[in-house]
Amino acid sequence: MPITTIRHLPCAAQQTIKVRTALHGRSSEAEIHTILEDSVHPGECLHVGTALAELGREAGMTNADVDALERNRDTTPAVPLEWKGGAD
Repeated sequence: MPITTIRHLPCAAQQTIKVRTALHGRSSEAEIHTILEDSVHPGECLHVGTALAELGREAGMTNADVDALERNRDTTPAVPLEWKGGAD
């Protein structure tokens, strides 16, 4: 895993991290790791399948409607686009 160096961190941020490490009983590195993980991985994630199912329920779709859509769905494999760009 790459190493990250943070320079010129404001004193207030440094003090806040020190307080958090004491409260949580962790090292500064562990606390910063937790802060970063929490900031990039929010607690609530949108699950596309769940959102689509909810949308279908709100629209009043039934299993018969879904079956009809499946029967009429185009199952032809997609053809990849051909790259026509020049050299960079």
